Amino acid sequence: MKVFPYPRLRGTVSLRVDAARVKAPGQPKEQLDSQARSVVERVVALGLAETEDWETATLTVSATIPSKATEPGGPWSDIVVVAVLTDRTTNTRVTSRLVPEAEGGREWRGELRVLRSDLFDRATLTVQVVATVGGVPGRIIGEASDDWIVDVSSETPTREQSFDIREVGFAKGPQRLRNFADAPWIVNASGTLPIVHINTDFEGMTDVLSAEGRGPEGLVNELMVSQMAVDVWIAVFHSAIGDLEMEDDGTPLFPHGWQGEVLREMLPDIVPDRTLEDALREVHRRRVGATGWTELQPHIQYAAMRRAGVSRALSETIRGLSKLKREEEA
Repeated sequence: MKVFPYPRLRGTVSLRVDAARVKAPGQPKEQLDSQARSVVERVVALGLAETEDWETATLTVSATIPSKATEPGGPWSDIVVVAVLTDRTTNTRVTSRLVPEAEGGREWRGELRVLRSDLFDRATLTVQVVATVGGVPGRIIGEASDDWIVDVSSETPTREQSFDIREVGFAKGPQRLRNFADAPWIVNASGTLPIVHINTDFEGMTDVLSAEGRGPEGLVNELMVSQMAVDVWIAVFHSAIGDLEMEDDGTPLFPHGWQGEVLREMLPDIVPDRTLEDALREVHRRRVGATGWTELQPHIQYAAMRRAGVSRALSETIRGLSKLKREEEA
C-alpha cells in the first residue's frame, strides 16, 4: 500500500468513455457506434472504424468524483480532474482537463485527442484528481479505481471477453441449468463478469455458433449473437440496480466495477434528460415503490437493444436474406 505525505481523497473515482470518433485528412469525422465500447471490460476498440488511415482519435470522457473533493473546508483547493492516456511502448502520455457539469458537482466531462502515430497497440486511460495541498500544487489526491484500455487495431472491445461464454448441455449439465433444458441460452449476471451458458443440446445451436460468412447460417449467427447481447445487457442492468448500496439518507450509490459502468451507460436512455445521479434515484424509487417499475421495462429493453446493435444486425440479416433470395431466383 502506498503511503502519501499529504491528505488523500477517500471514496471512488470512476471513469467512463462515452463516445469515440476518428478523423482522417480530408474526410469527415466518423462517430463510432456503441459496439466499439465495452463498459463491462472498459475497452474502446478503434479498429471498428470504417475510416481508413485515420490519424486522430477523440474520446469523450466522463468521471465521477467523491463529493468531498469540492466541499468547502477541505484540506485541498484548486481541484482539477484530468484524463490521462499512456502508452508505455511509445513512451506517450496525453492529458486533457475535464470540466464539471455543475458548479461543485461530482460529474466531470471532457474530450481527449490522441494521434494514431503516438500509439502502438493498446494504451491505458485513467483519471486523476489533482489539487493544491498544504500550499503545494499538483498533488494527486485521487485516481480512477479502474482504468480503460484504448485498442487502436482490434475490432472487438475486450480484454479477454466482454462476457464469459460457456457451452454446456443443459439436460445433463449442472443442476442449476437442468430446469432450462429447452432454452437456447441462459445469462447469469451474479459474478464478477456476466456468464452466458449456451445450451449445446439445443438442436442446431453448435452449427449456428460456428457459422461465418454471408450465408444463411452466418446471418442467423449475427442476429442470434445480438439477441444474446440484449439478454446480457438486461440481465446485468437488473443485477446492478437490484444490489445498490445506500447512503444514510437513503440516497442510492453507484456500485463499483462493471455494475456501476453498466448503469451509467444505460440510464441516459432509460430516464433521459436527467443527471446520472437523478436518474439512478428515479429508477431505484420506481423499483422499490408501489408504481412505475413496469412502465420502465420498455425503456430498459430499448437501452439494451441499442447497445447490442439489434437494429443493425436485423437490417443486415434482412438485406442478406433478400440478396440470397434474388440470387436463387436469378
